[in-house]
Amino acid sequence: MSDETNDGGIKLVMAVIRPDKLADVKRGLAEVGAPSLTVTNVSGRGNQPAKKGQWRGEEYTVDLHQKVKVECVVSDIPADDVVGAIQESASTGEPGDGKVFVIDVEDAVQIRTGEEGRGAV
Repeated sequence: MSDETNDGGIKLVMAVIRPDKLADVKRGLAEVGAPSLTVTNVSGRGNQPAKKGQWRGEEYTVDLHQKVKVECVVSDIPADDVVGAIQESASTGEPGDGKVFVIDVEDAVQIRTGEEGRGAV
């Protein structure tokens, strides 16, 4: 096993979480030293149950729930620490808390300087 963080590579940690947990996740990421992130509003479905509603006398089913996708690319911070921070801060213990994915990043290039690899992150 390598002593280098993330085995010398770059990792993308992507999480789909409840929108109301975003502030907690941002705080958790800052605590582990990963303040840089990208946030996107998304909708999706998984194990969270569908909700029924009524509008103008018609009943409808909402099975796509509003979520937030948080992406964090790391090279010097262990991806496991980032995953742990997200999992701890986003958990409510109920269905629909979300998921975390860790993906290897082949390369990164900083647009302004042209720097490549781990230095670009």
